[in-house]
Parts: sequence; C-alpha cells; structure tokens
Amino acid sequence: MTSVRLRLLVLALAPLVLLLPLLLILGMMRWTADYDELLIAKVESDLRIAEQYLARIMVQTGDDLNGVAESVDFAGVLDLPEATQNAFFARKRAELDLDFLYYLPTDASADAARRWPVIDTGVNGDSATRIDIFSSDKLRGLDVGLADRARIDLIDTEAAVPTDRVVEDRGMVVHSASPVQMAGHSGVLVGGILLNRNLNFIDTINALVYLNAVTGGELQGTATLFLDDVRVSTNVRLFEDVRALGTRVSAAVRGAVLDEGQTWLDRAFVVNDWYISGYLPIEDSFGERVGMLYVGFVEAPFTAAKNAAVWWMVAAFAGVLLLSVPVFLWMARGVFAPLEGMTQTMRKVGQGDFSARNGNVRRRDEIGQVASHLDDLLDQVQDRDRKLRAYADELNLRVDQRTAELRTANEKLEETYRQLVMSEKLASIGEITAGVAHEINNPVAVIQGNVDVIRESLGQGAAQVETELNLVDRQVMRIQAIVGKLLKFARPSEYSDYDERVPLASVIEDCLVLVDHVLTKGQVTVQTTLEEVPVVRADPGELQQVVINLIMNAVQAMEHKGELTLRLTPETREGVAGASLILADTGPGIPADKLGSVFDPFYTTKQAEGTGLGLSISQALVQRAGGLISARNRKEGGAEFTVWLPEAAANSMAAQ
Repeated sequence: MTSVRLRLLVLALAPLVLLLPLLLILGMMRWTADYDELLIAKVESDLRIAEQYLARIMVQTGDDLNGVAESVDFAGVLDLPEATQNAFFARKRAELDLDFLYYLPTDASADAARRWPVIDTGVNGDSATRIDIFSSDKLRGLDVGLADRARIDLIDTEAAVPTDRVVEDRGMVVHSASPVQMAGHSGVLVGGILLNRNLNFIDTINALVYLNAVTGGELQGTATLFLDDVRVSTNVRLFEDVRALGTRVSAAVRGAVLDEGQTWLDRAFVVNDWYISGYLPIEDSFGERVGMLYVGFVEAPFTAAKNAAVWWMVAAFAGVLLLSVPVFLWMARGVFAPLEGMTQTMRKVGQGDFSARNGNVRRRDEIGQVASHLDDLLDQVQDRDRKLRAYADELNLRVDQRTAELRTANEKLEETYRQLVMSEKLASIGEITAGVAHEINNPVAVIQGNVDVIRESLGQGAAQVETELNLVDRQVMRIQAIVGKLLKFARPSEYSDYDERVPLASVIEDCLVLVDHVLTKGQVTVQTTLEEVPVVRADPGELQQVVINLIMNAVQAMEHKGELTLRLTPETREGVAGASLILADTGPGIPADKLGSVFDPFYTTKQAEGTGLGLSISQALVQRAGGLISARNRKEGGAEFTVWLPEAAANSMAAQ
C-alpha cells in the first residue's frame, strides 16, 4: 500500500468495510438460526396436526363400532343364521370404511383377550381403540386380501440399519373393540382399519398439513406412516408415479425415535432429498414402540430463500460502499492535492531531474512543513550526487577488474560442466552395461531350461529334441543382439535403425513358447485373449525382451503358482491408433508407495536375485518404439502392466 490517498481512504472506510460486514455476518447468523427454529416450529405444528388426525381416525372408528354394537339391527342379526350375519358385517364394513368387522361371543372373546389388550378392555365392559400390529397369518385369517395388501417388498435404502429381511408382511391396524351386552348375547364386537397401503389416509394427512403442495405451491410436503422403520403408507415418491413403499428410515432417526422414544424435529434425508422433518413414535396396545408417524417439507426452497436474502444484503452493502468511496475522495481532495504534488516532484527526481522542487505550497499546516523540508533534503541529495559522480570513474575501473576475474572463473566453470556431462554419460553407459548383464539372464534361463529338456529326452533319441536345439540357437543369437544394442545405445550415430513392422500376436506366442518350461515347471496357468490389432514398427527382439521380462517378473511375483493373463486389444490414445498388451498376475501386487518407482534403475523387490534394471530397460525399449508402459494394482489383487505401441503408419509419421 504505497499511495497516501489509498491509505487515507482505507483509514476512513475501515469502520464501514470491517465493522459493518462483521455486524452483518452476526445479524445473518442470528437471523438464520431464528429462521431454522421457525422451520422446526412449523414442522412440529404439522406433526401435531397429523397426530390429531390419526387420533380422530381412532376415535371415529371406536364411535362407529360402538354405534353398531348398540344398534337394534345388530341385536336382531345375532339370532339369525351365520350367512345373514356375514352379509350384515360386510355391509357395515363398507358403510364405515372398515377393513374387518367381526363378533366374538363371550367364550371366544375371553380367549382373544389373552392376546390383545384392546379385546380385554372390551370383555371388561369398556370400549378401546389402539394401534396394533397383526401378523400375516392373522390378516389372512381375517381376509386374504388384507394379507396381500399388507405385504410390501423391502427396498435397499442407504444409511438404514442393515437387515436380512426382504419383505414386510405384517400389518399396522387401527384396532377397536366394543362390548356387547344384549338379551341372550354377550361378547365383543371387533373392527379396524389396515393402514398398510392406505393411501387415502396418508393423502388426507398430507392435504390437511400441506394443502398448497397439491395446488403447486412452493411448500412441498409429504406424510408417511412407518411400521417399525419401513414405509408402509406414504406419498413420498421414488419416481414421478411410484411411491417409496418399502424404503426404510435412516439408522440415526430409527435410533432416536424407535429405540429412545424421542420425537425427531430436525432436517433429514428422505429417499431422494433433504426435508425439514418430524417423526413421532407410535405405540401399540402393549405399550411398545412399533412405528412412526412422519411429516416434512422440502428444505431446498427455504435454503434458496435464505441464500437470496444473504446475497441481497451483500449487494446492498456493496452498493453503500461504492457510493461512499467517491464522497470520501471528494472530501479528501484538499489533503491529497499537495501530497500528489510532492509525489510528482519525487518522480522527477527519480527520473534524474535533481533540480525539481515543490516550491511554495501556500500551506502553514503539517503538509506545508513536509513540502519545505522535502526541498531541503533534495538540495542535500543534489550535492551528494555531484560527489557520487566523482567516485563513479574509480568504481568503473574496479568493476572492469572484477569482470576480468569473473570471466576467468566462468571459463573454469564451463570446463567443469563439460567434465560433469562426460561423467553423467559414463554413468549412463555403466547403467546400460549392468542392464545387459541382467537381461542376459533371461535367454540363459531359457537355454538352461531347454538343455534340461534335452537331457531328459535323450533317452528316446536326439531326433525328439530338434525343436529345443533350434531354440538354443535362437537364444544364443539373441545374446549377441543384446550386446549389439549396448553398442548402439552408446554410439547411436554409428548404427542405422532396423525397426520392422511387427504383428504383436506372433511375438507373444513366440514368447510363451520360450518360457513354456518355466510355466509348466511351476503351477502357473496362462489365459490369453489375442484380438486383431494393428501391426507396430519395432525391433522384434526388443519386444520379445520386454514381454519375456514382464512374464518372468509375474511368475516370480506369484512364486511360480497362480494365473497369468495376457490380453491384446486395439486402443487409440490421443487420436493415435495402436495396440495394448495387458499382462496381469494374481500375485501380491506392488506396494502402493512404490508404484511410482518400479521403472527406476536398480529398483527391485528381489533383494538377493535381481539387479533392479529389468523394468527400467523395458521402459527404455518401449519408449524407443514410440510407446508407453505403465503399472497398476488390480482391485481383485495382483499387478497389471500395460504396454501400448502406436500402429506402424502412425509410428513412422512420428519418426519423420
């Protein structure tokens, strides 16, 4: 901050720029907290409305049942045949929107009372209506259709408590019983409503609480009835026309509501969106928590409204700030003008005009004193400049002497640099020489393996080992080729390129023949998938060297037992067509912290056996052919190496 104008402006605007935003942030935090509390209060009120509607359904069911139990029609039906009674009950179920209605005489009701507290209350002469959970067999005994309606397939739900269940076949019912005391008859009239898939019940709650959601308002609310933690009646949607029946509540909500008996009033993720949610535990006639009643509305519109309010306040603050800056600048112009004059004087002095002065600024205040003092200082500077010029000639002479010394030192530095380059080249040649020594081990191993075969086969005649003898000859020639590559690498200008158009499939098949004794000697199975791929331009011997090295490394990593997979497939990279050879094993894989080092010279995991140059040399050979080699660990275990080479035409163009 070098401008005095800017400093004074910042000083003047600091209260506005710092304190007002702080107050704004604190106010927005308090407002946001109050806003969130208001949303929680809203969903709590919605939950109470839903609870009252459920209570009203239960009261109405009990009242309707009492009306039937005390009616003259019912008294007359009790003496009629069973078919007439069933027709009467069916008619009343339809009139009262009940899912089941039946009469238990005193003897039967006494037995049922031992199972259901609701019926026990009816046996004792009082009416009772509670929520109860009926088993699938109980529902089927009442009506096969009820058992089918109650059955809901469970849908795997993220964050829910893990379960082995795949279906919920129990039914949550409004269970009501009324005592029957008539001449010649005594017992209990039992009826109720199945709440599973009772969409009319749940949609009515939603309409009562969130009527504007039906007409397309922004408050998008939903209601749900849970049996345990499973949605058995809901208007929450999985898709546009599919309700989320069978989905389950999160483990956090279940623990708070069902396990601890709390009422949940907070935000929660419901199926596919965040809702301001209220969950109320539901108890059955035994006093056990068996389900939950839920209402909630989508949080997104309210979050958007809060964000809009925040941005509006930020914009208003920015507007005030933009209006304030010009006003402060206008008021401070009288202070800034003399200061800017002094700045101009100093700029001229900096450009070499030592005669520049402020002159009389016609001010008696502190700024005028500073201007006068600055002129005095400039007089002193001008005098010292004359003295400095006298010293310049002497200094230039000394600089020339120093320059000559530096030139000599620079020549010595360049000579040292050339020596370092030569040392680096010698080190590279040494590395390649060590690599050749390492790579000779592979064909020697093949030679030794085939010699063993010859020894085992000589008993039946030398004619049977003709193929193995030919392989020995090829590998001796390959050793000579490796030595030739060393010389080519050390003095590339003395050798011409001898790359060929190579079909990769035949190279891979030849390599498998060469290492067949290593594979069969152990317990290694080979799976090959050789798709039709473009031919590539490379040295066949170098490609064979790379493939055999990768196969031998894989076999050693698997400790000579496992499965080796080779897959050849066409692949285009960055618009260049080519072919990829993917070689995977079932060994322990590469340590994660060493993946970036596997191609470094002398890196090895075979401390007592390898030199650590095989992969480094393989990388150099692949890159020389214009390709890439990479390594990774497979998810199912083991390491995977990928060798990609461009097709022959693309490789040729790149070389040109």
